[in-house]
Amino acid sequence: MRLTSFSRPLARRFSEASGTGPLRKTPLHGLHQELGADMTGFGGWDMPLYYKSQGILKEHAHCRAQAGLFDVSHMIPLQILGKDRVKFIERVTVADVQALAPGTGQLSSLPNEKGGLMDDLIVTNMGDHLYMVINAGHEPKDLPHMRNHLSGLDASINVLEGRGLLALQGPKAALVLESLSIHNLKNFQFMTAAKFKVGGVDCLVTRSGYTGEDGFEILCEGKDAVGLAQKIMAHPDVKPIGLGARDSLRLEAGLCLYGNDLDDSKTPIEGGLAWTISKNRREKGGFVGADVILGQLKNPKSVKTKRCGFTNTGPPARSHDKIFNLEGKEVGEITSGVFGPTAKMPVSMGYVASEHAAKGTKLEVLVRGKKYPLTVTPMPFVPHNFFRG
Repeated sequence: MRLTSFSRPLARRFSEASGTGPLRKTPLHGLHQELGADMTGFGGWDMPLYYKSQGILKEHAHCRAQAGLFDVSHMIPLQILGKDRVKFIERVTVADVQALAPGTGQLSSLPNEKGGLMDDLIVTNMGDHLYMVINAGHEPKDLPHMRNHLSGLDASINVLEGRGLLALQGPKAALVLESLSIHNLKNFQFMTAAKFKVGGVDCLVTRSGYTGEDGFEILCEGKDAVGLAQKIMAHPDVKPIGLGARDSLRLEAGLCLYGNDLDDSKTPIEGGLAWTISKNRREKGGFVGADVILGQLKNPKSVKTKRCGFTNTGPPARSHDKIFNLEGKEVGEITSGVFGPTAKMPVSMGYVASEHAAKGTKLEVLVRGKKYPLTVTPMPFVPHNFFRG
C-alpha cells in the first residue's frame, strides 16, 4: 500500500521529529516488521506508521469500534524515589502530588523558568514511589533539567530503560484485558494504576491513553513485551495500530502532541492546560516558572495567544498553515490538522490571538494557497469515552 495523501504529511512530520543519528528500536521492532509495518522515524525511534494489511483509516476505525494495540515503548518511564519525592515533583511540575491517593495519577506539565512547557506528562502515586512517563526523545532535555532541581532533597530519578510499554485502547479494551487477567476492573477507573499479571506477565497497568477511548497503558520488562503483545493480539477484537491512526485519534479527542501543539515557548495557560493546576498549587506556587504561569492566571489579559480547536471547509488544514481574521490580518497558525475519520470533517488545533479565541469565531485558513472558512470549535471533536466507574 502506498502512502496516501492522509498519511504522507504524517510520515514527513514524524521523520522531521526523529532528529539525527541512528534510530533506536523498541523491544517490539522485529514484531512490527513481521506484521508488515511501514516504519518511520519519530522522536529518534523507528516506529510503525501503519500496517500494510490495514492502513491508517481502517486502524482508526477499528480502535474506535473495538480495540487497538499500540507500541508506545518509545516513551520513557521514570520512577521517582526517596522521602522527598513529592516535594521534588511539586518543585519541577505543576502537579498536586500531595492530593494523589496511592494508585491514582494526574496529567501535568514540566515548565521551564520562563513558564514554557518542556514536556507534558502523567504523574502517578504508586505508594512507595512516583511513576512518570516523559515523551520520546526528551531524556536529553527533561532529565538534566529535573536533576538540576534535586539539590537539598532526598529524591532520585530511576530511568526504566529497555521496558515494553503497550497501549490497549478502544471500547473493547477492558473486555480484552479481563480475558488475560484476574484483576477486577470494575473499580479500576480512568487515571488509576496497579501492578498485576497480564497474560502471566508482571505488569504495571494504568487506565489511561491517548485516543479518547477507554484503555490501558501496560508496562512490562522488555524481554516479555513481544510475548505479551502476541497474547493481546490473539484476541479477535484486537489489531495493531500505528502512529498515523494514533495521530488522528488523539486529534479528534483534542489531545496535544508535544512538539506540535505544545513546546518550550508555550505556557500551560496558553496551551489550554490551566485546568491541570489545582487551587492548592495556584495558592502556594513554589514550582519552576510559577511567577509567569500564576501571573497569567491572575491577569488573563496578559495571555496574548491561546490554543483552540477548529473545523474548516475544504481540505484539512495542516501544521503551519496560517490563520487570518475576516479582514485579512494574520492572527494565528495551525499546529495539527487532519480529516477526522470519525468526526467526518476536517479538524485541527492551533494558536490564535486571544481576542479571536472565543467559541464560534469565524476566521479563515490558508491551505495550499487558498483561503477556506475556519471556525473556532470546542474540543474534543469526538466525545471522550474514558471509564469513570
